[in-house]
Amino acid sequence: MPAKLNHLAITTDHYTQLGMFYRAIFGMKSSGDTARELSAISVGDGYTGMTLIPRRAGRKAGLDHFGIQVEDVDATRVKCEKKYPDIEFVKRPGNRPFTSYGCHDPAGTYFDLGQQRDKNRAEVYAMDGWKQDNTISHFAMRAREAERVAEFYQEIFGLEARNERTEEGGYQLTDGRVTMIIQPWKISSFNGAGIEQPGMDHIGFRVPSIAGLKAHIANVVQQNISLSPKPIDFDSEGAARLALLAKCPMGTWQLADPDGTPIDVAEDA
Repeated sequence: MPAKLNHLAITTDHYTQLGMFYRAIFGMKSSGDTARELSAISVGDGYTGMTLIPRRAGRKAGLDHFGIQVEDVDATRVKCEKKYPDIEFVKRPGNRPFTSYGCHDPAGTYFDLGQQRDKNRAEVYAMDGWKQDNTISHFAMRAREAERVAEFYQEIFGLEARNERTEEGGYQLTDGRVTMIIQPWKISSFNGAGIEQPGMDHIGFRVPSIAGLKAHIANVVQQNISLSPKPIDFDSEGAARLALLAKCPMGTWQLADPDGTPIDVAEDA
């Protein structure tokens, strides 16, 4: 069985606002555990959980990392250390609701590693799965040596390659529900826009109707303007960044959350 791509994390100065945004706009659910949510808020779609982390001094805001759930963390560590001896595993503090270890791929992109039986499993990660109309479909990263990075996730975690269109030199890997897109990082990709470091790029949702989502957003914003998506193409640099985001093959409409994290949306097939 392949591992599960069922965790994302955003670091933000406005974690309560983002928690309400993803609940109000995409119908995601939270555990409602106030004591835990003083530290961070996790929301989920019944499969993938997304933790919104208050930004501390020295940390960058934005889409921070993702997480992989495996059946046996120790066995995965042994497998990885044999093939990739330069990969490090670090034990994470016990207050994390998803993970037991932190790890990185050959390009240095950090991800969490957990298993269902971890004692610290909590919030939406410990709740029984549920079905809802809007779900997370994918997330994307940009990496140097994209081919080597894709091989790593296939070899160690059993993710399957999708033979679908992507940017030249890119890869799509899936656990059967969520897709990881690995795009090659090229400085020329950001021509006309602000240059971004290699790393996490955007998240994607499937919805029943984009027209319906747009109408719903308008209704939510009418009630609370602070939940309005952040404009992307307000100037020429933003337009260039939006054009780059629109190259993702898994979405047809793009927006950003109130903190600026890019979101790619597609209708259910």
